[in-house]
Amino acid sequence: MHTGPRPVPGTIARTSSFLDARLGAGRFLNRNLRKIFPDHWSFLLGEIALYSFVILLLTGTFLTLWFKPSMGHVVYDGAYAPLRGVGMSQAYASTLEISFEVRGGLLVRQIHHWSALLFIGGIMVHALRVFFTGAYRKPRELTWVIGVTMFALALLAGLTGYSLPDDLLSGAGLRVTEGVLISLPLVGTYVTFFLFGGEYPGDDVVSRFYALHVLLIPGALLVLMSAHLVLMWVQKHTQMPGKARTRTNVVGAPLYPSFMAKTTAFFLFTLAAVAGLGTFAQINPVWLYGPYTPADISAGSQPDFYLGFLEGALRLMPAWEVNLLGGAHAGTVPLSVVVPALVPLGVILTGMLLYPFVERWVTGDAREHHVLQRPRDNPHRTSIGMTAVVFFGVLWLLGANDELASTFHISLNATTYAGRVLVVVAPVLAYVVTYRICLGLQRSDAELIGHGVPSGVIKRLPSGAFTEAHAPLAEDIEAHRRGGEPVPVLSARHGSGIPPALTRGPLGRLRARMSAAYGGQKIAPDEERDRSLTR
Repeated sequence: MHTGPRPVPGTIARTSSFLDARLGAGRFLNRNLRKIFPDHWSFLLGEIALYSFVILLLTGTFLTLWFKPSMGHVVYDGAYAPLRGVGMSQAYASTLEISFEVRGGLLVRQIHHWSALLFIGGIMVHALRVFFTGAYRKPRELTWVIGVTMFALALLAGLTGYSLPDDLLSGAGLRVTEGVLISLPLVGTYVTFFLFGGEYPGDDVVSRFYALHVLLIPGALLVLMSAHLVLMWVQKHTQMPGKARTRTNVVGAPLYPSFMAKTTAFFLFTLAAVAGLGTFAQINPVWLYGPYTPADISAGSQPDFYLGFLEGALRLMPAWEVNLLGGAHAGTVPLSVVVPALVPLGVILTGMLLYPFVERWVTGDAREHHVLQRPRDNPHRTSIGMTAVVFFGVLWLLGANDELASTFHISLNATTYAGRVLVVVAPVLAYVVTYRICLGLQRSDAELIGHGVPSGVIKRLPSGAFTEAHAPLAEDIEAHRRGGEPVPVLSARHGSGIPPALTRGPLGRLRARMSAAYGGQKIAPDEERDRSLTR
């Protein structure tokens, strides 16, 4: 077996020699083209978001050539006969033109919309993978913060892009946006008038959302995504636990040619998926909704999935308000709008931003981490993550409580009251159930390590009893199951019995108790094996 350094492929060697002779960049090129990438499937989740963003930029550039971001009134006289003679905004008329008169326009519009959904969904799933495996730990806290910021910007990009066609459905969403903004204490009226250019619906909101959607937000996302990728590139890549995987190495394939070929193919797969959806799965048929007018409403309207939580929170929140300044209008704070608009997303985003630092404070773990944890190896963190997922899911589901009531022929009030209970009870149940599942999976690992894998071979013992023979785990599988290191715990006592400085005082004692509950190894494989050998 060859144990020396891996030879550099001829293509890299010739290219680096050419550049080195002219730019002195040969060493840089050799080092980076041979960078090792792990080959676990979960690392592809971030690439889904990346490639969806690339497709969004390409299709969005195409759409900007024909879209007119103006709310100026026109009478439609285009190719779509049912709307001829109907008054509408230039934005809606240009959207119809793209859909029916521009060659390939409808396909590009639908690819753009599907890519937007895939982009935000990819960010969500990638963030969950990073969270559940602990990839945000030192030295990647800044990478995590940048990722959370990109998630918030992606939601804002979706909102602004969703509102541009100025159809009846997007106008209903814009009405909700106006209601949320104007309900903000003190600044609500000013922000609303600035955004809409006057009293709702105003004359400027489409043009201002257009500037945000095609210029400011994509520019910020490009900067943040570049910083995110640079940090990922400079830092050692994380990897799943397993055989020969340590803090000082990365097991996988080099950038060229292996990873480059795989990632190119994955980009083509992503493009094929959204192109297939854009071709065969209709989305956002704005010509069926008609132009937006404040006097018209539509039944059963639903936002895209990433904003469904806001719709659900607004529907579930009781009609509460706080009257300040003696009940004057300026002192009225409608909690029924402010709380759903700010609290759910604020709690999730703030929790995501602070979690790496809170966890390090609780555990006292200041080490660098390059080997990931399986979700079961940190049951409290996994349970907290599932609590957030279920909380989001309940709000998303109840954003369609009118559709649920209509489809299943139940009372709309019943769905609302049930949702108010579920939004509190379901996350708590999710935490308890997830924690027990994680402990059960740890016990299963310990049992397999201690006893081996059932072989299906039945043996008869000298005593006459029958038992099933077990085979030892394969070396790589056992290394993977043993790879999860215990969550660190703050020491509550020195050898002398004196509490460390970090655990003194009320806050220190609280920190020590939180650390003891959060950290430690709940089920130890070696102890299980020792018990099995003594039986």
